[in-house]
Amino acid sequence: MEIWKRNLLVLWIGVFFTSASFNMVIPFLPIFLLELNVHENTEIWSGVLFSAAFFAGAFASPFWGRLADKYGRKPMIIRAGFVLFVVYTLAAFVTNPYQLLVLRILQGLLSGFIPGAIALIGTNTPSDKTGYALSMISTASASGGIMGPLIGGVIAQLVGNRLSFASAGLLVFIATLLIIFWVKEDNFSPSKEKGSVRNDLRIAFSNRPLMLVLLLTVVTSCSIMTIEPILPLYILEVGGSMDKASLLAGIIFSLPGIASVIMAPYWGKWADKVGFNRILFIGLLGGALGTFSQIIFSNIWGFSITRFIFGLFFCAVFPALNGLVVKTTAENFRGRAFSLNQTATQLGGMFGPMIGGFIGGIFPAQSVFIVTGMLLLVATGIAYKKGNVFRTTIKQKVKIVTHGK
Repeated sequence: MEIWKRNLLVLWIGVFFTSASFNMVIPFLPIFLLELNVHENTEIWSGVLFSAAFFAGAFASPFWGRLADKYGRKPMIIRAGFVLFVVYTLAAFVTNPYQLLVLRILQGLLSGFIPGAIALIGTNTPSDKTGYALSMISTASASGGIMGPLIGGVIAQLVGNRLSFASAGLLVFIATLLIIFWVKEDNFSPSKEKGSVRNDLRIAFSNRPLMLVLLLTVVTSCSIMTIEPILPLYILEVGGSMDKASLLAGIIFSLPGIASVIMAPYWGKWADKVGFNRILFIGLLGGALGTFSQIIFSNIWGFSITRFIFGLFFCAVFPALNGLVVKTTAENFRGRAFSLNQTATQLGGMFGPMIGGFIGGIFPAQSVFIVTGMLLLVATGIAYKKGNVFRTTIKQKVKIVTHGK
């Protein structure tokens, strides 16, 4: 098997395990808090614990990106894997929410498994296969997001939430061992320049196409997270059955992920032929229209179908953004570029639930879908208007590579 194919296979398994481990424990934090005797302000504690890792990671990611460009992406993945293993294992032994908060902050400061995997794929895959490879990695994350809550729910039901945390740690540990023994980072030229995160930010700000990618990442991440706080309540509203609300919520939450597993590889192959900027535009536009269409139906079947269709298009967006990071940055800056992109993702993930919860608490739930659709339309307009910036930059890089040969 070619090295890039073996890397893709092993990293797919690693990202799947890591995504599944995250989704095994995070959705059940409110229940775990009750086990820790947190019976007052449980929702606030849950929100703080959820956002803490995003907040910490937003500051730490550029630092890890600099080390990735200096020492390699594989060592950073291994480091992050062992950190997640320790954090999840220790979480099984906490006795109060403050200890859990410290672990969540450490998780945000020290982790970065999936961004590292994306960066390694982006730098160790033939250029004509990059879109396909990045899309396949997105299916791993989506599949883990589907299976994680199911696995975590079963384990928690059988043996309790503490062992669910420990099981999540074991999954990440196995994933890390796979990376150690079977992933090979061939295409790596260590960055020898001396600098700082401040200097990295200056370089990033001078790269207009990269800044557009980061802006689109913030807006897109924010838009998808605005719906999270109100989606279960909206499902209950259109489903109309309290006794089946959890089951319906679980199924409908998984529909975009299922659509991603089905469609993402096709978007990736198409991106390799027509370009990431075109796929990004189609994915954002389809996601915006799919979001608006979800408020048309007042029954659970229509809502479910539109959620699935939304997923078919929206699964093209993040692989396309990752592909544009590859295409618009120099190789010796790519680790830092992906870390900055991760910071953008975490900022969007942090602000999105706040916006959605605030709007949903004041206005009808449909208004959150409208705001989300508008955010995606804004991102679509930016992608369309600035598409020539991406095309020009990619053409210039191609010319440089060609002349270099």
